Amino acid sequence: MNVRRSTNGSALSPLSAQQRPTEDRGTVSEEVFQRMISLERKRSERSRKPFLLMLVDMGDNHRPSERLTRGLGSILAAVSAATRETDVVGWFKNGHTIGVMFTEISMEDRVTILGTMITRVSDTLKGTLSSEQFSQVNLSFHLFPEDWEDGEQRLPPNSVLYPDLEKREEARKLSSVVKRVMDIVGSLVALLVLSPVFLVVALGVKLSSEGPVFFQQKRIGRHGIPFVFLKFRSMQVNNDAAKHKEYVQQLIAGKADKQPSNGNGNGVYKMTSDPRVTRIGAFLRRTSLDELPQFINVLKGEMSLVGPRPPIPYEVEAYDFWHRRRLLEARPGITGLWQVNGRSRVKFDDMVRLDLRYARTWSPWMDLKILLRTPAAVVLGEGAH
Repeated sequence: MNVRRSTNGSALSPLSAQQRPTEDRGTVSEEVFQRMISLERKRSERSRKPFLLMLVDMGDNHRPSERLTRGLGSILAAVSAATRETDVVGWFKNGHTIGVMFTEISMEDRVTILGTMITRVSDTLKGTLSSEQFSQVNLSFHLFPEDWEDGEQRLPPNSVLYPDLEKREEARKLSSVVKRVMDIVGSLVALLVLSPVFLVVALGVKLSSEGPVFFQQKRIGRHGIPFVFLKFRSMQVNNDAAKHKEYVQQLIAGKADKQPSNGNGNGVYKMTSDPRVTRIGAFLRRTSLDELPQFINVLKGEMSLVGPRPPIPYEVEAYDFWHRRRLLEARPGITGLWQVNGRSRVKFDDMVRLDLRYARTWSPWMDLKILLRTPAAVVLGEGAH
């Protein structure tokens, strides 16, 4: 038997004799089990209590042998014997891979306890199956939430823990192609038509202050993959971001106060009196002209015309677990539901909810409607600073 770990360790208290089930508690179907994984993942995001998913794969992603299929009842019995009554057992892949969800686990001593779990399940299977059957079984463990280092996941998420996203992407293959075509055509047209504006803005930036025309910044894209984000420079060079970092962390934690606005006086959740911003930079931000170079990011495939705004790494470090989904469910964009529905006038949690709503319901037609609403939002200056 092969054992794989797609986790940095887990924590699961050893089972006592009283905790072990005395009878087969049934195995839920693939559809139900995968839906339960998605629900448990979202529950874990809110409760901050991790869960462990164990997969028993019969045949290493190939059709299991006839003898192993005949021993299926023994495998299910072995899995039941090594788990608790409160654990959920089901088909991750019908007739092929059995899954068990261990919920409400402890994070203390997780490496040691994961080893204990592997040994317990392995010994139970070894004592139940024949040598041939045992050699065909692969055992893997997947811990949620996953670790993000320095605000980055660096790799696409473990698809085992996100079956709902995988199915959603599969159902949207054609729409995704249409969206990418819209991005390429739209960014090329924008770069061509707005080239005179690019030249005027570039000249204004260069003449108004020392430093480069473009501001390049590390941002976090989809699946936590970093990329170089482009804007027209609107701030003095060599500035200190400490004040902005502090405000953003308070904003994400829901502790930031609204700042004075140039609009109707309701205020915005954004720094509006930033001494780092140049005189022409304030105009560029108010009119969103500083965002124009991002059409290059769109053309390169790092961003989309429509999607969540890409965060700075220190913003992601302050994210709650459920906030991370805005980076997993959609490619970042120049505009989006947040920009046309209040922009900086809404709280951070509400912005994330708008991003997640977009990710669940987007379509090429929805993108087109958002794009058509964006110029009005820019002209009215709703939340722009």
